[in-house]
Amino acid sequence: MSTISRRTFLGRGAVAAGGAAASASAVEALMARNAVAAPGNRGRAKRGDGGYGPLSPAGPELALPAGFTYVMFGVEGSTMSDGNPTPKAHDGMGAFALPNGNVRLIRNHEDRDTAVNSRVKGNPATAYDARGGGSTTSLEVKPDGDRDLVKDFISLNGTIVNCAGGPTPQGSWITCEETTAGETQGFAKDHGYNFEVPASAEDEVKAVPLKAMGRFVHEAIAVDPGTGIYYETEDRGTSGFYRFIPTSTGNLAAGGKLQMLALKGNRDNYDTRTGQRVGKPLPVRWVDIDDPDPAAAETDPLAVFKQGEAKGGAIFSRLEGCWYGDGSIFFSATDGGDAELGQIWQYRPRGKSGGQLILLFESRSADMLDAPDNVAVSPSGGIVLCEDGDDDQFVRGLTQRGQIFDFVKNIKNDREFAGATFSPDGETMFVNIQGDTRGPGRPAVEPGMTFAIWGPFEDGAL
Repeated sequence: MSTISRRTFLGRGAVAAGGAAASASAVEALMARNAVAAPGNRGRAKRGDGGYGPLSPAGPELALPAGFTYVMFGVEGSTMSDGNPTPKAHDGMGAFALPNGNVRLIRNHEDRDTAVNSRVKGNPATAYDARGGGSTTSLEVKPDGDRDLVKDFISLNGTIVNCAGGPTPQGSWITCEETTAGETQGFAKDHGYNFEVPASAEDEVKAVPLKAMGRFVHEAIAVDPGTGIYYETEDRGTSGFYRFIPTSTGNLAAGGKLQMLALKGNRDNYDTRTGQRVGKPLPVRWVDIDDPDPAAAETDPLAVFKQGEAKGGAIFSRLEGCWYGDGSIFFSATDGGDAELGQIWQYRPRGKSGGQLILLFESRSADMLDAPDNVAVSPSGGIVLCEDGDDDQFVRGLTQRGQIFDFVKNIKNDREFAGATFSPDGETMFVNIQGDTRGPGRPAVEPGMTFAIWGPFEDGAL
């Protein structure tokens, strides 16, 4: 465990506007200990070793370790401050500091309704696509006490399948469309893009597709604040790991260069999906994507991937969450690994080219980790993993020793967790239960909902 206190770490300014990042010493410890730990010998982290002990019901929705408390808000169908009902399908989420001391949450809604069934959320005048039912909502929450919800509203609309995304150093949220559907599926616009939502926005913003960042089945992004480079994951059974180098720092609409990760040393099309060894550094190179917005993407969601593959790009299996942790990018392959139960990868950049790819963790048992999806790095350097498995749904933690532990269990239903993120002061973890992603029904059979969780984080790895 790191000896840096939560308050000391936060006082050093290591938390960006977009949420918590990991301290350098904590992340380096995580890397070093994973490099020498055998996958089958890590086991679970008990209380005192990074874990928080057994979980027990803390309310009708969540089981938590002793000493932790939660509140629920933002439930699907509840009326928001702008008069709109809270959309369904709560997914990726970021936390930002507001000037008044409160926390701004920006939350994705992975609405998967068809063009025929979907409805634009909020004001149609700001919608990207009049037939798109996806959106983001922005919430203002008090940072202490009962974490009261102050206000909430639609902040982006007319998109579809807003899955994950990520915070930026300029105080905005990038929301990602997890589909390349378009006019042939009945929509009025092409989809498969990223969109930017400022944390300062107090109403719907104009939805502008960031086409230079690629048209593919997006999942998440993470930004290296030192270089201004954006990293992107692709959620397909065969997928790539990408980076976007903006032409103008902080101005994504100005365009830039999209590239795909490949390995050095005559390792074209290196397959990371099986046969990997935890802790082994793999030297990286980057190959250019000549056409980031191919017309073929609508009928061939892998049109961008195939460009990188033709130049030797590496192959991953269903990349999901992505998060920056002081000097590294951490991302998950939800069904990667020999047991197809999930991998956690780390990319360590070296300047603006090269770097190393390292497998931090690979699950051998569904009881240990089953289909990691969204990820986040805590202020103490632990990695938070939202599961999307077949049975019970957990938020797990990965310690600096490479040990897994349970932190939250969904005891209400079997819907996945999503969007874990920490408040700017590190004292609260926010997370969603996704709920239904399709269907017009009200009330929802299994509604999406958002939680604030707080307690003695300092007693463990988070």
